[in-house]
Amino acid sequence: MIANYHTHTPRCNHADGDERAYIERALEGGLRILGFSDHSPYLFENDFHSVIRMRPELLGDYVEVLTGLREEYRDRIEIRIGLEAEYFPGFFARTMDYLRQYPIEYLLLGQHGLYNGVEGYWSGAPTAEEKLLDQYCGQTMEGLDTGCFLCFAHPDIIHYIGDPKIYDRYMRRLCRKANERGVPLEFNLLGFELGKQYPNPAFWRIAAEEGCRVVLGCDAHRPEDAWLPTLEKKATELLASCGFREITQVIEIGKHFYPS
Repeated sequence: MIANYHTHTPRCNHADGDERAYIERALEGGLRILGFSDHSPYLFENDFHSVIRMRPELLGDYVEVLTGLREEYRDRIEIRIGLEAEYFPGFFARTMDYLRQYPIEYLLLGQHGLYNGVEGYWSGAPTAEEKLLDQYCGQTMEGLDTGCFLCFAHPDIIHYIGDPKIYDRYMRRLCRKANERGVPLEFNLLGFELGKQYPNPAFWRIAAEEGCRVVLGCDAHRPEDAWLPTLEKKATELLASCGFREITQVIEIGKHFYPS
């Protein structure tokens, strides 16, 4: 693993350690690229602020600190400045207009919740309801169609416990959409480490059969998680057992969510 594009900071209120500590850990592991992608601010209505995301007024500091560190470490590691965001269609356009005021280089799609982000289903809650699986796939596919996202973080976060045949049908549609849009799927090492419902081998077998690209993402919320050699080896073995022959190491970062 030479690149990790999924790294958080304490601004999201559930990560620890400063940016320099994450960079030093990445250097320890020989990474050549470290992308920071803290939970993006979202401009909801009525001054609502989510406690699991960066507040809008912190975005300037986030960019300033990382820009300074990128210059400081320029001869040792490549630092990229991104964000992780859900696709909430009611508030997406206004949020993108805000983010575009800053030199953000990329977005990860990480759909932790459904509907409008204020009220609705938490993607990690177990459900056997097909309508929620349909909502998750439909909402994220619409998000992929915006062309704004570099990578799809933990695409298997949806905790569907119903009929496997139904799961297969919906997730194949999702994988085909990711392929159509040229977006790689992230095998999430944090979920792997914590034994969450994701990464889900059933999903990764589907993704391999559909010819999707896969990238490993640390989803680091602590500096020590910016390089996970033991988990990397186990993840590579699991993906091979699911049918993957190679893992994407570096993702080309283009303009993405900036209009041409």
